[in-house]
Amino acid sequence: MSLDSHPTTPATGPDPLRFDGPDAFARWRRAISEAFVPLDAHPIGGGAPSFHGSLHCAALGSAMQLSEVSGTHVRVRRTAETIRKADPGFVKFGMQVSGNGILRQGDHEAPLSPGDFAVYDTRVPYELHFADDFTMFVVMLPRDALKISSGVLDAVVGRRIRGHDGVGALISPFLMQLRHNLQNGTLPSTPMFEDAVADLLSAAFDETAPPLRERSGPTLLASAKTFIDHHLSDPDLNTVMVATAHHISARYLQKLFETDGRTVASWIRSRRLDKCRRDLADPRLTQETIRTICARYGFLDTAHFSRLFKDTFGQSPSSFRGHALTETHPRPPEHTYI
Repeated sequence: MSLDSHPTTPATGPDPLRFDGPDAFARWRRAISEAFVPLDAHPIGGGAPSFHGSLHCAALGSAMQLSEVSGTHVRVRRTAETIRKADPGFVKFGMQVSGNGILRQGDHEAPLSPGDFAVYDTRVPYELHFADDFTMFVVMLPRDALKISSGVLDAVVGRRIRGHDGVGALISPFLMQLRHNLQNGTLPSTPMFEDAVADLLSAAFDETAPPLRERSGPTLLASAKTFIDHHLSDPDLNTVMVATAHHISARYLQKLFETDGRTVASWIRSRRLDKCRRDLADPRLTQETIRTICARYGFLDTAHFSRLFKDTFGQSPSSFRGHALTETHPRPPEHTYI
């Protein structure tokens, strides 16, 4: 179960918190609310009177946290409302230790059996459903600690990774060893180990991501070009901005544009120049200065714009404007009187 926390949660310590007795669920839910960001927890099928559970967390390095959570007959939801209350931007890597669970996030549903694990993002609503006794081990780390693009993360969240196949067969034993370290209080303290865990999980995410990005390439390229046209006035428009808006890496965005024989920067520049040329030739805009027109499309340095314009179109902006407007409104022929 993903319990969104800060590394200094009160649940961090050598011993787990245990919850038994008639008010166990209320205390467990209250402990979660105090130790983690708000979550919406409810018992399933009137299970509150018989609820029993535990919570144990410990920090690994400066930003990563390990947690083991157990309970029974419970549904936990991360809703839009709870996200608004606190959004720490963590990603969770949850492994089912015992019992069975179901994780739902976005359009994906992951049925989890012991040894299976799934990735989920605390910035997006999700739901975890446990119909019986369960134990789950969770590695929580900041989104920025992962060395993967947002596109890879979006493709992986909410999907089951089988613990006995492929990359899961490599990761599951490693997570189980981390769980034993948590239980025994023997977690390594070196920052290098924290980085190694982040690298390993990043590799697992990247290996697990379905090849959706390549198939959606033409659609992404068209969307990126539309985004650029809508933001030409922003002088800070660049490759990173466009890639971030589309949840893909800057490198992948460059590859998409290379299919057209261009770079992202050259496309932005050509679109800006085309828009400026259009406005310079528009007779309705004769009252606007060249400085005003080029600034409208992100060129704040008029001299730089003039050089680019002449290099591209073979004449200065003022010469182009004069010829274009003359052709649009030619002078009337002179009359000859006899």
